[in-house]
Amino acid sequence: MSWTNSRNAELKERAAKVIPGGMYGHESTALLPGDFPQFFRRAEGARLWDVDDNEYIDYMCAYGPNLLGYREPQVEAAVAAQAALGDTLTGPSEVMVTLAETMVSMLSAADWAMFCKNGTDATSMATVIARAHTGKRKILVGKGVYHGAAPWCTPGPAGILSEDRGHIVYYRDQDPQDLADAMKAHAGDIAAVFATPFRHETFRDQSEPDATFAGEARRLCDAEGVVLVLDEVRSAFRLSREGAWAGLGVTPDLTAIGKVIGNGQPISALVGLEHMRKAASSVFVTGSFWFSAVPMAAALATLKIVRDSDYLERLAHTGRLFREGLAAQAADHGFTLRQTGPAQMPQILFEDDPEMRLGYFWTAAAVRRGVYLHPYHNMFINAALTEADVALTLQATDAAFAALKAQDRAHLPLERPAVRDRLERAALLSM
Repeated sequence: MSWTNSRNAELKERAAKVIPGGMYGHESTALLPGDFPQFFRRAEGARLWDVDDNEYIDYMCAYGPNLLGYREPQVEAAVAAQAALGDTLTGPSEVMVTLAETMVSMLSAADWAMFCKNGTDATSMATVIARAHTGKRKILVGKGVYHGAAPWCTPGPAGILSEDRGHIVYYRDQDPQDLADAMKAHAGDIAAVFATPFRHETFRDQSEPDATFAGEARRLCDAEGVVLVLDEVRSAFRLSREGAWAGLGVTPDLTAIGKVIGNGQPISALVGLEHMRKAASSVFVTGSFWFSAVPMAAALATLKIVRDSDYLERLAHTGRLFREGLAAQAADHGFTLRQTGPAQMPQILFEDDPEMRLGYFWTAAAVRRGVYLHPYHNMFINAALTEADVALTLQATDAAFAALKAQDRAHLPLERPAVRDRLERAALLSM
């Protein structure tokens, strides 16, 4: 069946009448090529079908939550079993205690766990607990780093007051000297330093976990009595089974975990070390759905697979196959790709493409050929992706490279005028 987007276009038109902007947040397609699908009907394993029944091998994994494959059978069975008993009740199910025990047993940075719904919940909870623990005000975060959509951290300035960020201080992400300078400038009033396991801003090249930065961040925080918060909302269980910095010998005080632990069910977590327990017990953070049992049952099933299977090794293997195949294809067609970050979370940008015209055309061409890639956000590999899927992917991307090569580069369209503004903003934030 040939690719079409008529149903998707109809839904976008209807949505524009009843939803502000037609869509909002990270699900908005305002910064994507115009014919990217926005509405989807179903998913299975590594595949996704949009409302026009176009089938895609999906490299976004719902922007991260799909770790094991859509509708993974063991997780789905746990969901169904718990749903038959109850989900959102007057109080939590015993599964909450079992889940906390499981996370504490698996994660080197966890002596306790608290559960919420999304990454913003977890990172915002970390700021409150850090301030309760230290009695200080300042929160240091990397410039341009995404920690969620609350007023203190959202990348969108509309509706945000200067007072909302009055005690947020920015340092250059993954730069130990810049972090040291920022801490010196605000010594005596710093509650927390937020860090990500590696650099993964949108529109930018990614990095790998850096032992030098991680170790220096830990040393600086210890010297000043500051809480070190590791934001693993995007990376948890994709780089390591026990924490992205565990292999570097660095243990954060608090770790925000999201997206993957329920394999698509709405649940996230904040875990912490023993000395943070009293502060965590003192704050008031809650939500009616934070205690829902079905997502917790899904998380237990997911973590069992994380603990007992070779899912992580498979993620790395297929990620490397994907990366190596793309590099060879790009060279064959006369292009140079910048593939950065861990293979399980690939970022793919074109060299000599400052306005991302090449990347936008190529990803749109791949989408029309059944492979969902993203032009500026890091992507994700899930454990259901097979070598055969990668081979089919590379057939589509090779054709997309050929289509790009046939174009006059000087006349490739800038798909979205807003892209230029975002690129300029990203450059400013990284300075």
